[in-house]
Amino acid sequence: QVQLVESGGGLVQAGGSLRLSCAASGRTFSSAVMGWFRQAPGKEREFVASISWSAGTTYYAESAKGRFTISRDNAKNTVALQMNSLTPEDTAVYYCAADLSGRYYYTPRQFTSWGQGTQVTVSS
Repeated sequence: QVQLVESGGGLVQAGGSLRLSCAASGRTFSSAVMGWFRQAPGKEREFVASISWSAGTTYYAESAKGRFTISRDNAKNTVALQMNSLTPEDTAVYYCAADLSGRYYYTPRQFTSWGQGTQVTVSS
């Protein structure tokens, strides 16, 4: 099992930026996919962005394209999510997750390791 810890959440005004970070520890696999998901009050957990650990191939939800950037540092075992042009609709708890099989990029139920989440609040 891989342990994941998110950080970097906070309160920001609309139009502002935040950078989230996810630190991974324990057993890691070069074939893994790392993803960011979010859950807003009253809503289901939804996909935001993901990246393959080895090749760095990225995938984004439509709502994130052009505003968010996911990246990884394999040497440090970290994954980051740079969020720009934030709106109140981005307010949610953001979770880092891992699919160790490397087969899935979008579906929350297929990610087997999860962090505890970090709160992002965007004020209007």
